[in-house]
Amino acid sequence: MIKHIPLHVRSKEDHQTLNSRFGFPVAFIAVIMALFVVVIARQESDHARLSRARQMMDTYFTIIAYGDSAEIEPVIDRAFSRIAAIEGFASIYDSGAEAFILNQTGKIAEADPELIGIIERANNVSHLTDSAFDITVNPILKLWKLGLWQKPDVQQAQEIKALLPLVGSDMITIDGKSINFQREGMSICLGGIAKGYAVDAALSVLKAGGVTSALVNGGGDIAVIGLKPEYEPWLIEMENPDDRLEKLASFKVVGVAVATSGNYERYFDPQKKAHHIIDPRSGFPAQGCISVSIIAENCEMADALATAVFVLGVDDGLALIERLDGVEGMIVDEAREIHHSGGMSQYEAGE
Repeated sequence: MIKHIPLHVRSKEDHQTLNSRFGFPVAFIAVIMALFVVVIARQESDHARLSRARQMMDTYFTIIAYGDSAEIEPVIDRAFSRIAAIEGFASIYDSGAEAFILNQTGKIAEADPELIGIIERANNVSHLTDSAFDITVNPILKLWKLGLWQKPDVQQAQEIKALLPLVGSDMITIDGKSINFQREGMSICLGGIAKGYAVDAALSVLKAGGVTSALVNGGGDIAVIGLKPEYEPWLIEMENPDDRLEKLASFKVVGVAVATSGNYERYFDPQKKAHHIIDPRSGFPAQGCISVSIIAENCEMADALATAVFVLGVDDGLALIERLDGVEGMIVDEAREIHHSGGMSQYEAGE
């Protein structure tokens, strides 16, 4: 079902802004903070509210938890340590990280099992989405970052055509603990899935430490544990990119994850004509959407599907969402019309 709702939804509650996306310079954070707003109601219980933020994975991770301060503070520290450990193998910018080494050499003989798991699940999403999501798009991303947008259309098409043979998750071979690229020059970018995985991992640490009410936000990828004090669900609001005093929608969530991909904040060029979400099948920026929000059972899947649905567009994106159990979505198209999947209404919050 496609549902159209007005763009103007205003929140009257106090709010905290959360920010950024993995894999892009932290200088963008002040701008990208507008992606998500997590509304924290005034506290009227005996539970302490702790909020801690750290710069990690080229963004900011925020953890909000309720409980006894002395008990949950060390658990939050362990959750941040878990994120740091994931960054330690999944970063494509840190020369000591396995993902970086894989991109440089095309192989790893003894890969971290977690890195193998992320790549395998990323490949599964690629197959599920007909390659609308593909971590091997990195050679094309680098081409755009190096200034492809400055060149004539014909030259853009030629340079992309030359690199497209390097894109394809089916050209990653995993055998036991080894990972190999089948073609020289291949490389991966885990920005569309590793941050969601890190959010899930941090949430698991909090649960294991006895925390029963918490939110983890990794640059706009959000997952929650339980209810807030006073048995309230977590309220997550998405801002209108045309007017940040207004809200596109508000979601009430418990025990699920929310991730958004949007083209209205990050661009390769100063003129803001070439945004950063590349269609791996064509090599060009995806067209048709300005924002996609996905609600799923875990943040890793929500993160990857948000990118995939953005690339697929409204019709194919909604068709994909409707085929998947436990997944709902909201798509804002280029005309600023909002399209919902059939079950999204269960998460909608009233004004």
